[in-house]
Amino acid sequence: MTDTTPSQLRATRRRGAVLEEAILRAAAGELVENGYARLTMDRVAARARTNKNAIYRRWAGRLELAVAAYGQLTRQVVPDDTGSLRGDVLALLRGANEHWSSPLGAVLRELMAAAGGAPALLGRLQDESADYAASLWLTVLGRAVARGEAPPEALHPRVATLPVVMLRNEFVTRGVPVAPDSALVEIVDEVYLPLVRGRGTR
Repeated sequence: MTDTTPSQLRATRRRGAVLEEAILRAAAGELVENGYARLTMDRVAARARTNKNAIYRRWAGRLELAVAAYGQLTRQVVPDDTGSLRGDVLALLRGANEHWSSPLGAVLRELMAAAGGAPALLGRLQDESADYAASLWLTVLGRAVARGEAPPEALHPRVATLPVVMLRNEFVTRGVPVAPDSALVEIVDEVYLPLVRGRGTR
């Protein structure tokens, strides 16, 4: 694939955050459509209508760029508002369950394998995923507190993210990428809701 021509660059000249956003969008699109294995700086540059030098000035290589692009993809998730804590939690948990076996989940597994030899990038990938997941679960729990469904004492990151931690444990113990829906319902009804409601009696 050839680099974008000078005339094309002049027509789409961007700098700073605008150019960085365009590159990340292009890399994210390539990841979703083709996976990490087929991601190249040439393809991203052509898609972003820029040149490879502009990419290399911001990211040292394709793995670093891919990690940043994956972070942008995950930040596009907005938790459903079903009107109840149980409904919200089940919706978010079901989405997480489907994610691991989805094309985006496959991208995450590719990146984790590739970043295994780069501890700093692997840590960044894990930290970004964990931080954003925590913000989603805290949003859901915060809605419940505002509705009077949960006590304010329940609004804690470890409490909020317990369902997805238990879901990951299902993946590990069962050795499969998707847990049965009955397991998700048990996590919510038998563990999470009693825990959240009980925080107000401490």
